[in-house]
Amino acid sequence: MNIIAIQGIKGCFHHAAVSKYFKKNYKLMECSSFRKLALSVSKSDVYAGVMAIENTIAGTILSNYNLLSEYNIKIVGEIYMPIKHHLMAFPGQKIEDIKEIISHPMAFLQCELFMDAHPYLKKSEYMDTASAAKYISKYNKKKVAAIASEYASREYGLEILYDNIQTTKNNFTRFFVIKNKHNNKKNNLFNKASLKFDILHTTGSLSKLLSFISDIGINMTKIQSIPILQRPWEYSFYIDIIFDNIIYYNKLKKEIKEIPFLHNITIMGEYKNGMLHN
Repeated sequence: MNIIAIQGIKGCFHHAAVSKYFKKNYKLMECSSFRKLALSVSKSDVYAGVMAIENTIAGTILSNYNLLSEYNIKIVGEIYMPIKHHLMAFPGQKIEDIKEIISHPMAFLQCELFMDAHPYLKKSEYMDTASAAKYISKYNKKKVAAIASEYASREYGLEILYDNIQTTKNNFTRFFVIKNKHNNKKNNLFNKASLKFDILHTTGSLSKLLSFISDIGINMTKIQSIPILQRPWEYSFYIDIIFDNIIYYNKLKKEIKEIPFLHNITIMGEYKNGMLHN
């Protein structure tokens, strides 16, 4: 059975993403931080890892891009997960019995309207959503509810009092499936790629690059700048591109190396467009 590393514990959204991608043939390695997750993947302690990279509300997790580069980890897939928050409690209780809600600060922000509608409930921040659910289950806590995922309610035997309490219904998180570069077998069935490069400080260099990609016939779905450590006001760029024809992509890989204002070009990963499988 394949071991998959995640940040968090069973019942978290990373766990849900793993289940969606790997189905049932896996065992989780729970990591307390993204760095520990990246380290486990780089050391080949696990078959693969699943790492959140961006959210439609909170934006990009810039530090995770740095971890992928630091540990030379390859992206082999992606998962888009809808983030649905539920209010859950020890079985047999009603909302009238609840005095306190515990959850991660981000979950409270994403459920702001629900919290505003229940101002009499004490709000207590917890390390993460799944851990809040686990705490209630482990200690048979009454009068306390957690905001967490449906996976957490099933994992820890809690009863959902209200479902889909997130304020924004179209809230998605994108996760990368990552592997050690030495364990990454070549897969020719891909239509998306992530690249990293540095751009010299010359007038119009970025716009020239965008035109170059467009002229080849490739669609760029994301561009993200990341500050270069130890080099103030200089940036690396990460881009995601999708293509219908591998010939266009091979042309880009060949010709992009000849662009004089680009340096340190790295292919972070080649994989299937996860948006097509949701």
